[in-house]
Formats: sequence, structure tokens, C-alpha cells
Amino acid sequence: MRSRVIVMLGVIALILAACSSGGASTAPSTAATVAATVPPSVAPSVVPASPSAAGVDLTIYAASSLKGALDAAKPAYESSHPGVTLTISTDASSALETKIEQGAPADVFLSADTTNPKKLVDANLTVGPAVNFAGNKLTVIVPTTNPAKITTPADLAKPAVKVIAAGDAVPITKYANQAVANLAKEPGYPADYEAAYKANIVSKEDNVKAVVAKLELGEGDGAIVYVTDAKASTKVTTVDIPPTANVLATYAGVVVKPSPNPTDAQAFLTWFAGPDGQAILGGLGFLPPS
Repeated sequence: MRSRVIVMLGVIALILAACSSGGASTAPSTAATVAATVPPSVAPSVVPASPSAAGVDLTIYAASSLKGALDAAKPAYESSHPGVTLTISTDASSALETKIEQGAPADVFLSADTTNPKKLVDANLTVGPAVNFAGNKLTVIVPTTNPAKITTPADLAKPAVKVIAAGDAVPITKYANQAVANLAKEPGYPADYEAAYKANIVSKEDNVKAVVAKLELGEGDGAIVYVTDAKASTKVTTVDIPPTANVLATYAGVVVKPSPNPTDAQAFLTWFAGPDGQAILGGLGFLPPS
């Protein structure tokens, strides 16, 4: 009987040993096996963020007459394009064009004419052609007190009238000179109108905003500026230029070739020239591009 018990205990011991041995596995886990066999080419990769998502600061060089429009465009564009910040710098278009040619860092150039953007296109300093995005007309402005009693553009040529103008290369000067030449051909204008007007110029400012500022301070009697600049000031009044003598100013913009963000720069220029930008420009008195 005792021997039978011993045998049974031995059998049980062998069974337990077999179970213990079979339960332990030295094979790698399923997860480890899959990880080890996934080729590197199909392993998950980190997708880099787009430039806008990473944060882009676009530098916009613009004609001084566009300051109000860009002040309004900046928050509108930034809110609809997360990650993009606009840095606005305004001056005479001619001065900004020269800075860009000399290597100043800009992404977009918005000019009050088509001549200065074309210079950059011809110099191979742009990405693509120039885009016309706005128009403007001219008007005569006088201080609200109107000390010289200017009531028509003809009065700008009267003796002792102090006319404020901009520098010779500034677009507003080219447009104003053309308007004056047109006025000289109008009925009732003196034959020497053009020469008398130029003789009355007492100051040539850096840009059109500076011309308006001079009139606001009462440091001149009259000036020819854009309709939009006159509309933006509460310290000057306007004297209309006859439609037959007025001049249409055409504004054009380009993406500057050295821009580190040409895609984002082009997106802004397209937006500004499109319906959203046109709504802002139109609200300030700008005309659609010709």
C-alpha cells in the first residue's frame, strides 16, 4: 500500500513539473515581435508643420496712402490666417522700391503706381508679375480755415499762394503734374497756369501723408493729393478737380523675390487684391483696379 502511494505521488510530481515547464514561454511578446518586424519605411513619421502653422511674419512695404487700408487689413487677415503676422512699413513708393533694390528685407511691395513694381520685375527681384489691386483719383486740399480762399484748382496758381508738394520721384507728384498739365488746357485757365503752379511750390515732402500733415498744420495753402488721403483727414477740406482733367492712379503689388515666405506672401497679395481686400479698400474711397 505504501509503495502504491509513493508511485502516485511521483506521478503527480511529474505532471506538475510538466505543466510548470509548458506554462513558461521564452518567445517574445506579440507587441515586441510586431515592432521588431515593421520595416522603417512604413513606421510612423512626424509630419512637419506648415510655415503658417509654425508662425510667419510677413513684412509689407506699402505706399503711405495705403496706411489706413493696411491698418484695417492687418487684423482681418491675421484673424483669418492663424499663424501669420503682418508687419507694415509705409513710405513713398519710390523710396521703398529703392530700399528693396538695396536689399531691404520685404515680402510684399504695394505701390501707388505701376512704375516702381515694374522696376523690380525688370530687375528680376519679384516672384511673378505685378498685380494691379486698386485705383485712386486726385483732389485739391486746403486747411479748413482756407486762408488763401482757394475755391477752384485755378487758384493754386495765384500769386503768393503756398503750394505743398511731394518729392519729384514720389508717385503723387507725377500724378499731380499730369493733372496740372490737363488743367492748363481747361477753358478759363491762364496760359501760364502750369508754370505759375510750379512757381508756388514752397515745400516738397517725402510722401503724400507728409503733404497732408503740412496742410493740417496750416503750413501751406493748398496741395493736390489722393481722394483717399483727403477723406481720411478731418483738418482739411477739398476742392474738386474737373473730371476732364483728373488723373486715375493705378496701384500695383509684387511678391519680393528674396522673401523667405513666398507662398504666404503670394497668399496675402492675392487676398488683398481679392474680394476681402477690395471691400476694405472700397470702404476708404479707393477704386477698383483698372
